[in-house]
Amino acid sequence: MAKRKMILDLDTGVDDALAIAYALADPEVDLIGIVSSYGNNLLDVCAENSLKLLELLGHTDIPVFKGLPHSCTSDHFDVMQVSKDIHGDNGIGDVDLPAPSRSIEEQSGVDFYIEAAHKYGKDLIIIPTGPMTNLAAALKKDPEIADLIGNVTFMGGALTVEGNVTPVAEANINQDPKAADEVMKSNLPLTMVGLDVTLRTLLTKEDTKQWRELGTKAGKAYADITDFYIDAYYNLDIDKRGCALHDPLAVGVGIDPSFVTTISLFMKVVYEEGPYYGRTIGDNAKLNDDDPNVKVAVNVDKERYLKVFMDHLTNLFKEN
Repeated sequence: MAKRKMILDLDTGVDDALAIAYALADPEVDLIGIVSSYGNNLLDVCAENSLKLLELLGHTDIPVFKGLPHSCTSDHFDVMQVSKDIHGDNGIGDVDLPAPSRSIEEQSGVDFYIEAAHKYGKDLIIIPTGPMTNLAAALKKDPEIADLIGNVTFMGGALTVEGNVTPVAEANINQDPKAADEVMKSNLPLTMVGLDVTLRTLLTKEDTKQWRELGTKAGKAYADITDFYIDAYYNLDIDKRGCALHDPLAVGVGIDPSFVTTISLFMKVVYEEGPYYGRTIGDNAKLNDDDPNVKVAVNVDKERYLKVFMDHLTNLFKEN
């Protein structure tokens, strides 16, 4: 049993599915639960996807909790067509997985965060790879957890490159920029794994072929799921060389920060309507303050990360 505990906060699409596999495969952490969010699909679909994938990977012992179904500034959420184009109508590459035997937990994801923060303290790592709505709600309900949690490594934002939904905004942050701003301005120790680094970590069909050739259920399913994603990147002209490992890179960095080079900043998110909506940027008001709480990844040791990623997932899929 590992000393460090991890919670994933997922809007379970394809790269979230890869993040689950990475977290399960790494011996340095115990995955103690998944908090579901909206984003790549509706909340209920994303939660169900997490349960299905955990069962596929032989981990029905891990609970899945529902977070909030929409942003803190809206009353509903509609799935964008581009999300369906990239992740499939069902969020996991239109691959049909069996219905899970385990049910969603009764406890809310927000309360699970608070309970885990008080139980594990500095040994707790939280990895949000969708909107920050759930974490912001937990901070609002129990502000004390900002000083308890060991680290929050989130996939989101873009500092040195363009956004992927607007010229300035990355998709996860854009879903709920006000919540992201609240998290950024909290006392939480944060690491931002944004497009600056995730777009440099590319997976190809040569890689997924290795999983398919294992002849296991998990290997085939994950190859099919990820090939859909790689095809979407090609067809939508996002990147014709492969797909970016957005969410699993955040998991990797949460466990081993040496995968990336960071700069330390106080950050903010623009949430007022206008051309800069969703922008993640340094906070001018705190330029001369000491001890910034956000480490922003600006470079990545992609060769080393990709080797660890492939070793982790291939070994996991061999067993399932």
